[in-house]
Amino acid sequence: MPAKIHPTDIDNLICFWDFQEPAGEPRVAKGPNNYALTEQAGPMQRVDEGIFGDHAIKVDYRQWLRVSKFDAPALDIPGKDAQVSVVAWLKRYKKPEGECEFVAGLWDETHKLRQYGMFLNLGIWDSQHQVCGHVSNLGGPTPGYKWCMDASIGATPVELDQWCCAAFTYDSHTAISYLNGKLDERPERNPYPYPGGLFDGGDRPADFTVGSVTRSGKMGNFYVGLLGGLAVFNRALTQDEIQGLTAWIK
Repeated sequence: MPAKIHPTDIDNLICFWDFQEPAGEPRVAKGPNNYALTEQAGPMQRVDEGIFGDHAIKVDYRQWLRVSKFDAPALDIPGKDAQVSVVAWLKRYKKPEGECEFVAGLWDETHKLRQYGMFLNLGIWDSQHQVCGHVSNLGGPTPGYKWCMDASIGATPVELDQWCCAAFTYDSHTAISYLNGKLDERPERNPYPYPGGLFDGGDRPADFTVGSVTRSGKMGNFYVGLLGGLAVFNRALTQDEIQGLTAWIK
């Protein structure tokens, strides 16, 4: 088993949330930017099981968190040389409907401000229940399609009711999805070549959201389950680093 690496000990960290706060309070990030995620659909329960402490946050159906684009500029990572990694320690629960599930990122479909975002159960390219690293250098849909179709999509389903470490990286050329420290290889889809960097929304990028995205003018793609930690980096992490982050799963 690889040695544990704490997110705050890895270079290029933007934010790390450990979700130890009680319901109703902002979830304030550790690391170089103390950005605060705020509840958007009522208080979110703090449960007595966690990864980086005694607690985790429980995300019920139709609940989500947000930090404004104006309060979290470092989470906007635009440009042709942009790099990003998103790592989430989560326990996924069954949803009342089979819609895809958004974990976290800068991904606004309504206003064509897509940049990066981690999904589960994306449902494109014959996929179901895998870790998906959505990336866009256009903001809008992939040419010839109704939606953005560009994502690294793993092969292994994310189990329900079990803690796991889900991650994806993008180095401005290739997106890669990981599950529990393993590059979850899938032919043609993971790793996924995608040169050109990430979309630049100028002075009005998307908000950073957790647990839901805006699409077709309303919030949707809800995640349901626990979150024990969430980290965002402006660098593509190595597999060794991701394995060290995965080692926090008990």
